[in-house]
Amino acid sequence: MPGKVLVVDDSALMRRLLSAVLTQAGWTVAVARNGREGVEQLLEWQPDVVTLDINMPEMDGLTALSLMMQARPTPIVMVSSLTEKGAQATMEALALGAVDFIAKPGGTISLSIDDIQALLLEKVRTASRIRLRPGRPATAMPAPVQRAPRPALARPAPASPRTIASAPASPAPLRGSAGRCPGLVLIGISTGGPRTLEDVLPQLAADFPWPVLVAQHMPPNFTLAFAQRMDRMCALEVVEVGEPMPLEPGRIHIGRGGTDLVVVERLGRLVAQPRPESPAHPWHPSADVMVESAMRVLPASQLVGVLMTGMGFDGAKAMAELKARGGRTIAEAESSCVVFGMPSELIQRGGASVVLPSQDVARQLRTWVQRLA
Repeated sequence: MPGKVLVVDDSALMRRLLSAVLTQAGWTVAVARNGREGVEQLLEWQPDVVTLDINMPEMDGLTALSLMMQARPTPIVMVSSLTEKGAQATMEALALGAVDFIAKPGGTISLSIDDIQALLLEKVRTASRIRLRPGRPATAMPAPVQRAPRPALARPAPASPRTIASAPASPAPLRGSAGRCPGLVLIGISTGGPRTLEDVLPQLAADFPWPVLVAQHMPPNFTLAFAQRMDRMCALEVVEVGEPMPLEPGRIHIGRGGTDLVVVERLGRLVAQPRPESPAHPWHPSADVMVESAMRVLPASQLVGVLMTGMGFDGAKAMAELKARGGRTIAEAESSCVVFGMPSELIQRGGASVVLPSQDVARQLRTWVQRLA
């Protein structure tokens, strides 16, 4: 049953529009005009969920978020602008404890609020059911990892839109090709993902022998900032896949928001590339699409699937099939999940080789990959 939502935004129009959407859906709503008022309302009114703007006078959203998580940890959904600066601030907010975010509508707000109405209600409902994990040190501004110089990894020239096509239906798996990657790690993740991945990706050493691909559900304009943030934290290079690029050890590939991430074979080499969102899949970048494409070009024995926190069931079908074909899979344990949806679905389908909390995933990956190397 809907509960209480605190809307914190310096725009009177946004406060009115967000309040109207939530009230119509049965939520009880209170509003605050800036971060300082938001912190005060949080303590006095004790809402179930907070929606929090980032750029506000008197006290900005990041400062308010930090104080809120210290004073009374509450599920917080950030409301962010579709700008590079807004995306970077959103990544900091997720690291500080926000559970999710939604992009502000573009153009005339009063005319485009309908574009985000369903998504707003879905994220608020999900946030209200989240069991917040015990706090950990904030990592809003990670210090860059000191990495040894690495040989430059080859990048093909940018492709024209016509060259970005779906994976072939059934190419013959490559075997023993020169320069070929020995296997792939495929990670599917959604709500709570950016912070959860901080438990995993920085724990992979620079000599980790398999490329890593990540399908993190995220809209356009945000995945580049996410990849840049993770790159500062990891020994491996972290990149957003905005164009076709060869899959080689030493790199973590983040699917670009607004696309699906697929693996294809080109001239005897495996390539990660974006393709238009599949209308048959509700979440993007889609974990199911990514894993299915990898199984078309590599034997299951050379693939490891990891399904982590997130609502819904994306990735469960493909990873269950991966395990059935002889591959290995990890489902994140409920104890560390922000939302125990996707991993739970994989477990129920009998598709999890092991079930582990997020902090143990990297260790298991190292064990398996070293055994297969």
